[in-house]
Amino acid sequence: MLRGKNIILGVTGSIAAYKAACLVRAFVKKGAKVQVVMTPAGKEFITPLTLATLSSNPVISEFFSNRDGTWNSHVDLGLWADVMLIAPASASTVGKMANGIADNMLVTTYLSCKAPVFVAPAMDLDMYAHPSTQQNLNKLRSYGNHIIEPETGFLASGLEGKGRMSEPDDIVKVLENFFSSRKELQKKKILITAGPTYEKIDPVRFIGNYSSGKMGFALAEACAGRGAEVTLVSGPVSLKTTHPSIERVDVESAEEMYHAAVRIFPSCDVAVLCAAVADYRPERQAPEKIKRERSEAMSVSLVRNKDIAATLGKDKRTNQTLVGFALETKNELTNAKEKLQRKNFDVIVLNSLSDEGAGFGYDTNKVTLIDKYGRETALPLQSKTEVAEKIIDYLVDACPQMQPVEVT
Repeated sequence: MLRGKNIILGVTGSIAAYKAACLVRAFVKKGAKVQVVMTPAGKEFITPLTLATLSSNPVISEFFSNRDGTWNSHVDLGLWADVMLIAPASASTVGKMANGIADNMLVTTYLSCKAPVFVAPAMDLDMYAHPSTQQNLNKLRSYGNHIIEPETGFLASGLEGKGRMSEPDDIVKVLENFFSSRKELQKKKILITAGPTYEKIDPVRFIGNYSSGKMGFALAEACAGRGAEVTLVSGPVSLKTTHPSIERVDVESAEEMYHAAVRIFPSCDVAVLCAAVADYRPERQAPEKIKRERSEAMSVSLVRNKDIAATLGKDKRTNQTLVGFALETKNELTNAKEKLQRKNFDVIVLNSLSDEGAGFGYDTNKVTLIDKYGRETALPLQSKTEVAEKIIDYLVDACPQMQPVEVT
């Protein structure tokens, strides 16, 4: 699963840095390309020459390699990588990563990296257990990073406890398992709706909502990353897609989103309706900007928009899965379960505006998954990227249409 993958290996100032040689060796044997990036302290524990020889690439440690104007581009490295692994990750580097302190090449590269990031901490047991370290690790988790938990064992200090870096063979397996699961949706066609809709009052005013589209876009990237062909129907947002397997269809109004979804859904295995679609639109749209000076008051008559979820639920075939979202302010579970039945969803994803850090505008979310049999699965507050991955994990386990197909 690692053949052909581009791996950035970050090495920091920890006695466990000697294990980096075994990691480089294992990755290269499995057909991966490895670029080592070291902190200055890391070079005190293992020589760059050793890692450069094993990786067949010069080790990068400084921003400027010579005094002739040449420099190492952390941006290019971040775009090149399929995955970044920091092993060992010292307490200092974990803290800098968590708080965006870009004072060395490794942390700067991390901040520029678009690929998944894995962190394998290595430090003395008291440093690992310290509240500041645990808070920093939780921050990294909330950003969507993967933490490879250290082991309990004999430490360089002579003490025994948790803080020993996971063994190289185990770290390699973590990455292999990650990439093997990333293709489980190969040959699946998935429709995702995202963002708000704008319902025009006149050429410059509209009725809308606060949806940023972040959750829907995270789901699209996650599905595409696992091999699916994704069609993303998006309302007006400023977000961009990065995966080449995402076909983006931009719409503005609920009517436009309705026609796009109805057209695309018959050819899909799964539809995930994450968009915040306006329930109503102005009955009439003024052809010119409405001037305030012409009237002391203005009334807008609203009519109902077509119900995308109900239409797809009615048209859904037995070999299709339909997933809906519900954002509630009270009686959350009752309203979500009622919506699930009424729209003929297989699964509904509930989030509540009463949960701090969840809902519109945030980079984090806290959701509860409810299936058509009434089973509930609550997920903790985490980044929307991580929530997207957990939702897909759940759907793959729970829905026959999400099961991997044999690729020949």
